[in-house]
Formats: sequence, C-alpha cells, structure tokens
Amino acid sequence: MRESIRTLLGDITQIRADAIVNAANPSLLGGGGVDGAIHRRAGPALLAECRTLHGCKTGSAKITKGYSLPAKYVLHTPGPVWHGGGHGEEAMLASCYRSCLELALSHDCRTVAFPSISTGVYRFPLDRAAPIAVGAVRGFLASHPAAFDEILFVCFDEKTKHAYDMALDHR
Repeated sequence: MRESIRTLLGDITQIRADAIVNAANPSLLGGGGVDGAIHRRAGPALLAECRTLHGCKTGSAKITKGYSLPAKYVLHTPGPVWHGGGHGEEAMLASCYRSCLELALSHDCRTVAFPSISTGVYRFPLDRAAPIAVGAVRGFLASHPAAFDEILFVCFDEKTKHAYDMALDHR
C-alpha cells in the first residue's frame, strides 16, 4: 500500500480536509502563529466553543467544528515548550500527533492536515521535531493501515517543508 503522507507548502487555514490541527496553547483560547490564524479564519464561534472545553493538557487533543474554515473539524493540541530536551518534550510532541489521529479516527476523519507543532514560539528544534512527527504518524498508520486517505504536513515556509521532506525520505 502506498504511504498516504505528504508535505505541502501553504497556509493550513486554506486546506480542505476533514480535520486540520491547531498547534494550540493549553487554554485553547487563541494565541499567535497557527493558533491565531486558525481562530481568525474560523470566526468567533470557534472561540465560543473552545471556551466550553476548559483547556487541554500538553500532548492531548480536543476537537471542535471548523466553522468558517474549509475543514469540517479542528483538532486542538498544545505542544510542548522546548526546555533543552530533558523534560519529556519529545514524548509529549509525539503524543500530540497520536492524540490528534486517535480523535480524528473516532470522528471518521479520512484526511488530516498538521502544522509543525511546537517549532514556532515554543522553540522546539525543527530538525528534531520533524522526525518525531513523521515517526508518530507512521507508527499510528502501521497500527491503523486503512484509517486515513491522506495525512498532510502543511508547512508555512520552505525550511520547514524541507525538514519534513527529509524526515519522510528517511526510513
């Protein structure tokens, strides 16, 4: 079976998918970067629904409707803040990807688009984050081979796309 994972250079708020992933903060009430862009594009109803969720722990995920986004759902996952790598950051990051895929699977999502979680203001090194993300997704797909039609890593810039392409090429 052909691997259904690929990268795409672009804006995750423009992606048509069953679910897009929001690299959220633990409050789920919006912020900067991807989180702010998703909240702005989805509209105020997203914030209103997020208020009912009472936050989310790092490495876990919660789901909302997509509202004005072209995606049906938003999977919100707070990634770990990088503190040098000795505080469980890698395991928490992998958990973000697995938690999102579990939630997507339970809501019959066939296509899921991820940003590069924690590599912005949370300072997780991109060269470490990309292989963790790809490994977590591949591991999940190995256990659920027919669960998804496509998993996208939507990369905001060429540097990020290159890191994810390299991680996908490495087995």
